[in-house]
Amino acid sequence: MSNLVIGGHEIAPGSTRQLDLPVVRLYTDTDISMPVHVIRARKPGPCVFVAGSIHGDEINGIEIIRRLIQLKTFKLNAGTLILAPIVNVYGVLSRSRYMPDRRDLNRSFPGSERGSLAARVADTFMTEIVQHCEYGIDLHTGAIHRSNLPQIRANLSDPETLELAQAFDVPVLINAPLREGTLREAAVHSDTKILLYEAGEALRFDELSIRAGVRGIQSVLAQLGMVRRSKKLKKTKQSPYVANNSSWTRANSSGIVTSLKNLGEHVEEGDALARIGSPFGETFSTVEASREGIIVGKQNIPLVQEGDAMFHIAYFSDEEQEIAEHIRDMTDTLLPESGRELV
Repeated sequence: MSNLVIGGHEIAPGSTRQLDLPVVRLYTDTDISMPVHVIRARKPGPCVFVAGSIHGDEINGIEIIRRLIQLKTFKLNAGTLILAPIVNVYGVLSRSRYMPDRRDLNRSFPGSERGSLAARVADTFMTEIVQHCEYGIDLHTGAIHRSNLPQIRANLSDPETLELAQAFDVPVLINAPLREGTLREAAVHSDTKILLYEAGEALRFDELSIRAGVRGIQSVLAQLGMVRRSKKLKKTKQSPYVANNSSWTRANSSGIVTSLKNLGEHVEEGDALARIGSPFGETFSTVEASREGIIVGKQNIPLVQEGDAMFHIAYFSDEEQEIAEHIRDMTDTLLPESGRELV
């Protein structure tokens, strides 16, 4: 293998390197750099990137990558792993989803070296990191006040991408179309196969989501032949299920919410998901499921305006009960009562 060059730094096979990838300065003349951790095995193999905090308030990915780096049992046997825990450094500094120019970085790819601030950061990430990689994993959470069940979103019509999504070993896979301006779209157009991991809530560490992410990344790397599959890496008992459709159930009135269902629950058509009422306890309306499915996303704040998205429900064929059991199995595996470590 030849030397890998990122931001002018050469990383030789068999070496590990932490580097600061320069991005555009603040107007205070303060240098801002994107932290990057590169691990290269001596043996040739695929090049994979893992990206966290493209949205600056989605911080679960930072902790997932931190734990992976510090994992004593983790050893790369082939290929190259590029870890970027904080892509949107600006957003993390301000605890904001967005860049300082109010643009969404994940709607600014592939970017341009002469474009907006967001476009320039996107261009840097594409040219310095993504261009080297055959595969990528993009780590996300729900938006502020919203939680997502651990899930993979990807182009599951591609057989290899589906195989990697299944290897990540979370209960739910969503066959999601590409969205213009996203890292996923730009990576696919650059012939980089990519998984988008959604789990947890913005500005919060969620232990189940973090553990599932650490395990999932290791499982994907094992599938690619880059690491040995550890016997301690306990897998859930069932294969994941693919949803080809999902939708948000919205508030039918404004008021104070009493939630009746939780993430991962199986719901039938007509099931009551929540009640909306007045400050005096009067019930205005009941939010009901429009069809059978699994709750994969949920608003957490107990206050809604009419039309607010409240429950994100994924639809399957006829396997909802089995999926709900798989979700419970994942929780028991990753958060055992004994409190033992994941790996």
